[in-house]
Amino acid sequence: MIKNVIFDIGRVMIEFNWEEFLCGLFDPETAKIVSDAMWGTAAWDELDRNVLPMEDVIKLFIANAPDCEPQICEAMRRLGDCAKMMPYAIGWVEELKARGYRVFYLSNYFPYLMQARPDVLEFTKHMDGGVFSWQEKLIKPDPAIYLRLLERYDLKAEECLFIDDSPKNIKAANALGIHAVQFESYEKQHPQVMDLLANRTK
Repeated sequence: MIKNVIFDIGRVMIEFNWEEFLCGLFDPETAKIVSDAMWGTAAWDELDRNVLPMEDVIKLFIANAPDCEPQICEAMRRLGDCAKMMPYAIGWVEELKARGYRVFYLSNYFPYLMQARPDVLEFTKHMDGGVFSWQEKLIKPDPAIYLRLLERYDLKAEECLFIDDSPKNIKAANALGIHAVQFESYEKQHPQVMDLLANRTK
């Protein structure tokens, strides 16, 4: 029986089109260099983990592409422009809650983006709670962050459905006994999720 739905945030509940954002700032070659120096790197993990000062994280990015220091700094300065709340976010949360499910978030997220664009997280006010990586100093797919959410809200793994766009995060959830769906698009996953829930009588 599934009683709780847990959402990832980036590229699920908010649009974070990193490549398009960088291409709007720089020429394609520079955009790729900056992207490779930042996105998906160990330094980006530190951004989400929120253990190192922001200045140190930026230095790690720059170390990956020293010739692009000004562009990396510009990308960081304007990072808030990259985030936008998905038009379906609040409606989907409210739809689930109307059907009796508790709804939570579990996200790798960093305080700089939260401060730059608090408006894109408006949907979290409609949820029952959640866990941000930066607050816990833990990031997915570390099992500890999933367990932190379960323990904090007294949730049973087998009663939860987790929705995330990352295969490794889905795998980590499954390993803990959490049902999971990999997100590709709202058009595809909304009916999949709602049918899955409807077929599992509470």
